[in-house]
Amino acid sequence: MLGDPQCPPEVLELRDRVANFVRTRVVPCEPVLDGGGQEAAAALRRLREETRAEGLWALPLPTELGGQGLPLRWYAHVAEAEGASDHGPAVLGSASLLDALMLWRHGSRGVRERYLSPLVAGDLRASYAMTEPDVPGTDPFLTTTRADGSEGGWRVTGRKWFVSGVADADLVTVLARTDGRASDRDGLTLLLVSAASPGFRVVRELPVLGATGQAEIELDDVAVDDDHLIGERGKALAVAAERLQLGRTLRSLRWLGQANRAFELMRERAVTRTRSRGPLGDLQLVQRHVFESLLALRTTRPLVHEAVSRLDAGRDAHVEVGLAKVAAARTLHLVADAAIQVHGAAGLGPDTALPALFRTGRAARILDGPDELHITSVARRVLRTDPVSAVTDPPQH
Repeated sequence: MLGDPQCPPEVLELRDRVANFVRTRVVPCEPVLDGGGQEAAAALRRLREETRAEGLWALPLPTELGGQGLPLRWYAHVAEAEGASDHGPAVLGSASLLDALMLWRHGSRGVRERYLSPLVAGDLRASYAMTEPDVPGTDPFLTTTRADGSEGGWRVTGRKWFVSGVADADLVTVLARTDGRASDRDGLTLLLVSAASPGFRVVRELPVLGATGQAEIELDDVAVDDDHLIGERGKALAVAAERLQLGRTLRSLRWLGQANRAFELMRERAVTRTRSRGPLGDLQLVQRHVFESLLALRTTRPLVHEAVSRLDAGRDAHVEVGLAKVAAARTLHLVADAAIQVHGAAGLGPDTALPALFRTGRAARILDGPDELHITSVARRVLRTDPVSAVTDPPQH
């Protein structure tokens, strides 16, 4: 991983500590963590205790909430190392960042006092439910889940699917229509729902290319207290947009970390695998895989960090986040595919992380909005922008 001349030495040292922790502690436990159940839960608790002992817990969470307050521009370097394993954020306590910031900025006083500390401490788990069966995930205006006012609160009814981590969640933020008709641009509201509420049900698991972690849920007249609205009534999309921009950027950083992991596996294979006529790396086609993968990594990383820089400075980052998300997803897909090709049959089996990395790379092109959504959105914005600034507007450090 390249060093950043603008990044303080102590942050680079922290990044290296996190990278070593993920490589030596988290990666060896991936088969157990992937399996779920009590054994996985026990392994996660043990790893979290080790994280705290190493002083690496909740690095990007605000200090007011029990985190270590690492600013986004510096945490970005750590996030790439942390994200080399899908389990890294959960083990190191940063998986709650999006939910914690959302509740901190937009939750009521009661919500903040009740949930924030245990969420940051890892004692509560949260999930976010936005997309629905038979409704395009890129068009939230067609949301059919409804929240109707009742005495002292709301009653929520509807279905959501491809909800990450909801099977183990204690709290679920649900997008629902509180006003107007389907397709109205206003009238959507976010509500914080307890997964233990009567009428809340996990309908089924939805494996993504064979991997667990996603599910479909049903809400049947679920009661929600009035102070559990997140943000203002009817203004959900403003909160969601804020969350999505940061979320897409964090995913891009973690996909970079996984792409770098796939690259290292490919490089090691090319150097150590021998044939009757010499190392595998002597073959020009293998060298091409190495070159194209390195090129993708080196050109994608600046795009992602430009998005980070603009978000950190509080500037509009729609174009930069869109570019970063598409580039990072493509890079992980490309590098993992190349690494599998260099490994041959060994890259398809259970002895390396490559099948999981490839699966993540392919899903990345749909998660948080498909490539086509971001391509169209970025192009439209650029076509409305001054031609010089659209290309040359520099990031703010």
